[in-house]
Amino acid sequence: MGNTPTHLKRLRLGKLKIVRRRLLQRYEHQPFISLLAGLYSCRWKRYQREKTEPGQWCCKRKEYAFFILLIGAFCLSLVFLYFWGEAKNDYNDFDWYTYGNLGYWFLWSILILVVAVVLFTYIAVLLVLAVCLLSEGQQLYLHWSHKIGSVIVLLFSISALAVLSKLWGVEWAAVLLSFQLAPENTKMSFEKTIEHGGDSLETDVTMSYDGVPFLMHDRTLKRTTDIQDVFPNWTHENAAMLSWEVLEKLNAGKWFTEKRPFAGMVSLSAEDEQKARNQSIYKLSDFLQLADRANKSVLFDLYRPPKDHPYRDSWINRTLEVILNESSIDPKLVLWLPNDMRQHVHSVAPEFKQTLSIKAPVEELLSNNIVKLNLPYSEMSQDDIRMYAAAKITTNLYVISEPWLFSLAWCSGAHSVTTNAVHTLNKIDQPLFLMTPAQYNLMWILTDIVSALLIAVIFVLHWWRERGLVCCSENTMFIESGVYNAFKTELNMSASEESDSKHFPATATAASSENIRVAKDA
Repeated sequence: MGNTPTHLKRLRLGKLKIVRRRLLQRYEHQPFISLLAGLYSCRWKRYQREKTEPGQWCCKRKEYAFFILLIGAFCLSLVFLYFWGEAKNDYNDFDWYTYGNLGYWFLWSILILVVAVVLFTYIAVLLVLAVCLLSEGQQLYLHWSHKIGSVIVLLFSISALAVLSKLWGVEWAAVLLSFQLAPENTKMSFEKTIEHGGDSLETDVTMSYDGVPFLMHDRTLKRTTDIQDVFPNWTHENAAMLSWEVLEKLNAGKWFTEKRPFAGMVSLSAEDEQKARNQSIYKLSDFLQLADRANKSVLFDLYRPPKDHPYRDSWINRTLEVILNESSIDPKLVLWLPNDMRQHVHSVAPEFKQTLSIKAPVEELLSNNIVKLNLPYSEMSQDDIRMYAAAKITTNLYVISEPWLFSLAWCSGAHSVTTNAVHTLNKIDQPLFLMTPAQYNLMWILTDIVSALLIAVIFVLHWWRERGLVCCSENTMFIESGVYNAFKTELNMSASEESDSKHFPATATAASSENIRVAKDA
């Protein structure tokens, strides 16, 4: 009988510990988990822990499905971001393609890159939050707004990959292999190329209505001249259907300084910008004279005039006449690319270096006097380059403007490349595989800094949690009050039991007061 008060005291203390543990488990303030849950589930109030036992589902099946969707969206957005990042070398081609279809110039390539980066970052953060919550034993409850966002990222990645693969599928070759100084096709652009050490000059040639070959890449003059202001009725007219008298009146450089059309375009000096604004359409004969003075080889695509054009069937002979009679260029500097009437051209100008724009068997190339291949970089392999080189057929790859891609072509044995960034590539005196030393160092320095910060933050949060620290005195009072009320309930129950058994009510009351003080001290 004498041990009954001690037994009751131990029983009450045991119940007090259980109640206190449950209350702390429910109301303990955990900043790390609260932050994760707030960002992932938008639950910013004090977070109630809901531990999962081993073997149990990490969440409800509906939430589990969205977690799988989250992983899928992350993987596809990563693939698309990598694809578009590797396509940077051909952004100019892509923007030109969209211009040809939409009719106005805009840097769609950069816009797509920004969107891809933003969406990938968003979905990556959500996935990291989910993994952190799972590592803490928390159930997943993805907020409805994030569910919609995940679906949008997934659909965007799938659609973008499908559309670009269909319209621009050749860029996958760049993934597997894993901007401009002056207005294009103007006198200034070729002078800048010579100034920066280019070995040869490449362009596109169109025949005017009255038989004057001139340099022009587009079918119309809308993008690269001011024809919309000077002759608005001819804005969409084929450039070959206009006479040279009309063409020479157009400005071919003002658009370049106003629209800043190329991503990564270097800033021009005041003198160069003024010079660029005064460029005109360049005649083939003048282009050849410039190349001859600088002793540079020339390579050009020759566009056949449209139907009803006076030179529709004689454009080859007219071009030969300009090269051989109206300019003084050394024939050995001409890389003849057009495939039409090749045998006739070779008989008239045997010193031209016959160049072909498609791959063919070595025997066929030799029989047609081909000494150079001019091909997209994505179509050539190292084995092909070496095979042609063994037959003394050199290879030129186009268009290569990125240092890593130039380095890859270099290591593969390509003889030359066509580029829009001669000012960058001519500074490379040895291959820089994938990235420059400066980019490599910067990547690892940033990685180390971010890793150190993350480790420090995680350490502080875990230290805070393990020490059981709370944010403010109000939270402490809240917890103590809850413990006291819970113990008071247990005390009343115990007192009732004592009253029924009639054992030492005074002693029990004294013990209770002592335990209340202990609880508050705790």
